[in-house]
Amino acid sequence: MPAEQLETGGHLIGITGPPGAGKSSLTAALIQVWRRRGLKVAILAVDPSSPISGGALLGDRLRMHASGADREVFIRSLACRGEFGGLSAEVWPMSLAMLAAFDIVLVETVGVGQKEIDVSKMTDTTCFVAQPASGDSIQFLKAGIMEVPHVIVVNKEDIGLAARKTLSDLRNTLGRRTDADGWQAPALSASAALGSGIEPLADALDAHRHWLLERGQFTARRQRCQAEWLVKHLREEFGRYGIHRLGGEDALFATLMGQSRRRSPIAEYEALRARVLRQEN
Repeated sequence: MPAEQLETGGHLIGITGPPGAGKSSLTAALIQVWRRRGLKVAILAVDPSSPISGGALLGDRLRMHASGADREVFIRSLACRGEFGGLSAEVWPMSLAMLAAFDIVLVETVGVGQKEIDVSKMTDTTCFVAQPASGDSIQFLKAGIMEVPHVIVVNKEDIGLAARKTLSDLRNTLGRRTDADGWQAPALSASAALGSGIEPLADALDAHRHWLLERGQFTARRQRCQAEWLVKHLREEFGRYGIHRLGGEDALFATLMGQSRRRSPIAEYEALRARVLRQEN
């Protein structure tokens, strides 16, 4: 796995939103747009885990079957295995590996609750798919989750009035709010069923990537994603005790962000893990 993928090429996109919002259908429509533009696309679709085997139920891959014959499209289902945040542990290292071969790597979460925002910490650009007339979108905004997305899209605009009202409510609630980096998230509407609004959505996602590049924030964001992944999984394996052995969470995060030498996430994790274990002996 090339560590240089922290600095180079590709666009790592996260798609999240409540169950039933149409994330998979929207992803399938985006694939068609990107392929028409000559881009190679990889999808990591995080599905619910089977209660029997623990494996992915593969629902997302089945819903994207139309792209299955295209050799420039790769779709992989991953089981969430009970992970909070709508992601599985393998997403970050797998994403970096995919960026070596694909122009777009899209991660679709299993679904999102008001605390499940890990996708924003593992991607360059996060897109929130809102469900018309459900009320969830405004609740997510009030709860803080809407501070996370870089692009917001109301799917199923073909429903009509309900979709237009949801879009209007989102735009009114967002106002001219910007994120910590100064990006103002656009709110759009689309219909995966009709194929409408998909081109503008793809443009909006691409605009955020260019915005990061123009401001010199692209590499720093990838570096922050890797640091978040490392700290999270070290905490899961060793708890606060292990993090304390590495100097505490804030110090560890600062060290990871300040590194000039890049290693793959697995190599970095094993090096940090070895440090914790050495101090225990």
